[in-house]
Amino acid sequence: MAKIVGGFAVSHTPTIAFAHDAGKYDDPVWAPIFKGFEPVKEWLAKTKPDVIIYVYNDHMTSFWMRHYSHFAIGIGEEFAPADEGGGARNVPPIKGDPDLAQHLAFGLVADEFDLSYWQGMGLDHGAFSPLSVLLPYDNENGWPCKIIPLQCGVLEFPIPKARRFWDFGRSLRRALQNYPADIKIAIAGTGGLSHQVHGERCGFNNVEWDHEFMDRLHQDPESLTRMPIGELAKLGGMEGAEVVMWMLMRGALAPKVNKLHQSFFLPSMTAIASMIFEDAEEDPSPESREEYMKRIMWDVAPAADLEGTYPFTISRCVKAWRINNFLHSIIEPEFRARFKSDFEALATEYELTDEEKRMIRELDWIGMIQYGVIFFNLEKLAPVVGLGNIDVYAAMKGMTVPEFQKTRNAAITYSVEANP
Repeated sequence: MAKIVGGFAVSHTPTIAFAHDAGKYDDPVWAPIFKGFEPVKEWLAKTKPDVIIYVYNDHMTSFWMRHYSHFAIGIGEEFAPADEGGGARNVPPIKGDPDLAQHLAFGLVADEFDLSYWQGMGLDHGAFSPLSVLLPYDNENGWPCKIIPLQCGVLEFPIPKARRFWDFGRSLRRALQNYPADIKIAIAGTGGLSHQVHGERCGFNNVEWDHEFMDRLHQDPESLTRMPIGELAKLGGMEGAEVVMWMLMRGALAPKVNKLHQSFFLPSMTAIASMIFEDAEEDPSPESREEYMKRIMWDVAPAADLEGTYPFTISRCVKAWRINNFLHSIIEPEFRARFKSDFEALATEYELTDEEKRMIRELDWIGMIQYGVIFFNLEKLAPVVGLGNIDVYAAMKGMTVPEFQKTRNAAITYSVEANP
């Protein structure tokens, strides 16, 4: 059974990564950052979590205005550092946990949280800036634990209410308590504290509010959930309103907690702080694991065993990530041209396995579906090889096109090709 070892909160300003990468541990200007984070580092070394649920916000790096979600859970097998404009940092990718991510997704959606799922995108300073100080790592052995990154869209308004972040944490706790694997899990809430980085109010800080917020997060967190996001911005700066992610972390812990550590330092633009909490009371799941699993699977269970049906679950999505990403790239004209002229070299660049190459080469439509390719990527492949949707449908049924058309009301052919 999964065990929540506790939660910690840290600021995630790029200042932290800069000081770490520049080796400024003994510089008197920067040393207080590392001194404040040292107890968190020691706590993580002592508790040895197998997975950190890492609550952060991307800074318009991987998540951009083309698609900006409120709650987006990272489901991938690993997450590499993102290039934020000056090149990616020299830190190794960190492993994810797709099985746990799928369990959490089912639990949170059952509790009516609308999630986005993502993989194949980098983590910016919101994640790797504090992680590189808190966890030991090297390019040969990687990191000592896995993470599930939970990206919260707090930069483009409107955003969820503070209460919604707290309730998300409560739902997250129940999902973790009912995860059957024998693993230890820590919850990280990141961002803040007070700061504003845009406009004439740029450089705003509020030390008094920062300390009040931390005190209330410890002793009376639900009082914070009654505050409008605009009030959090008024008190802590517009970007400082990202402290709602600390509230999500706190919601995943027991109502009463022990505060093991607190630090605060204001070097320049952002108040850099850290906290550690552990449960001070029992707060068990109100449902047995059997009851919980039955409830969260209720909506999808009737389709789970449908003959000839392959629900596109998170686990299937992760397994087939390479080939789905490859086939989806057909929407790019340059990719289509290379696909037609030099498939083998292109597939090798995308690191497709021999089996994945074979299925595409042989147009093994049903094999790709069974493997985890979503149909709508097959729909993109078909016109590139001179076929239509009907050809794919017939092949999946083991029929000729004329045989399949006889099962329809009209013998038509079509595809997504723009200029057939």
